[in-house]
Amino acid sequence: MAMNPWALTYDGFDPSAEGLREALCTLGNGRFATRGATPDGRMRTPGTYVAGCYNRLTSPIAGRTVTNEELVNLPDWLPLTFATPDSACFCPERSELLDYGQELDLRHGVLHRTVRWRDDAGRVTSVRQRRLVSMADPVLAALETTFTAENWSGPLRVRAALDGRVTNRGVARYRDLRGDHLTDHRTGSRDDLTWLTARTRSSQITVALASRVSLPGEVGVERDRITSHHVLDLVPGTPVTLTKVVALATSRDHAIHDARSAALEWVRQAPGFDAMLARHSSAWDRIWERATVEVDRPELAQIIHLHIFHLMQTLSPHTADLDVGVPARGLHGEAYRGHVFWDELFVLPWLNLRFPEISRGLLRYRWRRLPEARRAARAAGFDGAMFPWQSGSDGSEQTQAVHLNPLSGRWLTDRSRLQRHIGLAVGYNVWQYYLATGALPEWCAELLLDIARFFASLAVLDPSSGRYEIRDVMGPDEYHTSPGLANNAYTNVMTVWLLMRAREAADLAPALRPADDELARWDDITRRMRVDFLEDGVISQFTGYADLLELDWTRYRGVRRLDRALEADGDDVNRYKASKQADVLMLFYLLPADELLAILDRLGYPAEPGLIPRTVQYYLARTSHGSTLSAVVHAWVLARSDRVRSWRFFAEALTSDIKDVQHGTTAEGIHLGAMAGTLDLVQRCYLGLEVRKDGLRVNPLLPDGLGMVSLALHARGARFVIDADRDAARINGATLRCGDSRTFAWGAAGPSGRVPAAAGPSRDG
Repeated sequence: MAMNPWALTYDGFDPSAEGLREALCTLGNGRFATRGATPDGRMRTPGTYVAGCYNRLTSPIAGRTVTNEELVNLPDWLPLTFATPDSACFCPERSELLDYGQELDLRHGVLHRTVRWRDDAGRVTSVRQRRLVSMADPVLAALETTFTAENWSGPLRVRAALDGRVTNRGVARYRDLRGDHLTDHRTGSRDDLTWLTARTRSSQITVALASRVSLPGEVGVERDRITSHHVLDLVPGTPVTLTKVVALATSRDHAIHDARSAALEWVRQAPGFDAMLARHSSAWDRIWERATVEVDRPELAQIIHLHIFHLMQTLSPHTADLDVGVPARGLHGEAYRGHVFWDELFVLPWLNLRFPEISRGLLRYRWRRLPEARRAARAAGFDGAMFPWQSGSDGSEQTQAVHLNPLSGRWLTDRSRLQRHIGLAVGYNVWQYYLATGALPEWCAELLLDIARFFASLAVLDPSSGRYEIRDVMGPDEYHTSPGLANNAYTNVMTVWLLMRAREAADLAPALRPADDELARWDDITRRMRVDFLEDGVISQFTGYADLLELDWTRYRGVRRLDRALEADGDDVNRYKASKQADVLMLFYLLPADELLAILDRLGYPAEPGLIPRTVQYYLARTSHGSTLSAVVHAWVLARSDRVRSWRFFAEALTSDIKDVQHGTTAEGIHLGAMAGTLDLVQRCYLGLEVRKDGLRVNPLLPDGLGMVSLALHARGARFVIDADRDAARINGATLRCGDSRTFAWGAAGPSGRVPAAAGPSRDG
């Protein structure tokens, strides 16, 4: 049977793989998402998460008291169990399964499940289920279940519940920490509706679920769970369908009086399943019209569709109106506690060219937290705005103080909050948004300028060398955390880039223009920042990197988390030339070669021939790829020099979640940055798309394994339709040979590329 590139299909029931299936079969709409857990069974990790719904709890750990903020696992709306006469409820782990399958319909956002089982009395029953989380109406979800008795007749007992007995228990290494975020549970029924409310303990967010079941039943009320009991009279061969529609409200929602009354009204007015599905499918059609990236190889097409699907479920057009950031693991699980890191760096470049309104909303999340970032900078003795490495509700630093090494069982001090480069990611995305839309609203300029002030204040002039230095920061590598680490090349070079862009932003927003002496200091930093080099003409990751030991890579071959492995062996990864993921090489990922070399030349470091390929090869040999983002970056930096190895890294990045290459991490939540990064690889790297102020530059060079690629994008009111293969690319009818480059000026995309002004990205700021 030919593979369906628009479906993710599982045959059979495998309890050991349920966590992975649940994450990959998550359904969401940008406002909330529900994991693909079964509505029944024992081996399930249910999870429903509302974007931005966080809570903090304090736990005693490793001799200290720590407070952690988490994205809250909300009450479970899925439970629906059933039983044949005089039998226990169906349970996939304990029942005799004659057939079992799941299929995720990526085009329409529907999860299907089929079951045939035989009970102890020999009765065979088939069950077909369809589930959706509405993309048309982001407060609704529904589960439709159709029962067919094959060789028997009689009553089938069905129980549908709203269950508040949930905690954050989805990540094993967090289970020593408190996860009981919900309290003050209440339940009740009204007419044919049931409801459940709860409140988060510290953030005081009220959450309400209301349910409507299509067939009459009796209600059983408990404090933290409400169940409706139904009896279906089955006869052989005649299907009977029961539908459960739910509405989810929180006290953070717009235009409501209270969460409970809103949820009850929403579910009362909700249409039936078929009408809801029609509207939901139409909403997905509109998304796919803007988001589709097509390749002519079904296996690749399936994964690319899956990555777009999960990206849009986490960050949909509904997200644009919410106060939320980019959660590193989507709304798909509890890893990283639902926090916002730097993954937007890998996400927004793709969204900018299709959904700039979503990018704008995500940048507003950062801008709204600018006051907190300013306070953090002042408290640390710096100017401007210092954004946290891990952000949640209010923009304060939420990086954990300690983390568990599962290999040694020890809780260790966590220094990752020293990754100040998070601000560079925010600044980079502001500028990319400007390039893609032509709009730099004053609030965007304010964001960029205050980040620039912070990094300028980090830079201290060393009188002995006449160079500016940045100390006590941690680079993207994350393995080298020793206090006092100085002159991380990525941080220093990107600081220069940021200050140069900030000068341009000041000209675009004259009302915010810094004083002349401040601009003069910025200019001085961009000419005298320190960058270290190794003896063989390679950019040094930081000062003193050359003095580190070489690791015995044969001993740790295939080990991705070297920090954990070495600590468990009584050693310390800080001693070695070993990286978790790309660090110096991030410069080649973010900056075109000519721009990077121009910065080095401006600093008085004219590049010797072969600097970039030498640096790439040096660090490639010393990287363990402990992050899924690492394969994305390495595929990118090798794309033009080593196409075979680039393709291998691209293939790894594509399959990192669907094959769970990190052995269990995907079950805790998909890796959103890596998913978006693979999409960006196709468009910006392999097609060579570069958004510039004067137009869209195209320089295609597709790898042999990719085949034909077709996509459409929007930038500055112009629509670009691109079809490419290994020989040529066609952009709005113009043909460009692979390996050649051309810049398509804004406003000159050609008749087939123009779109009405109303269809272009917003210019209103």
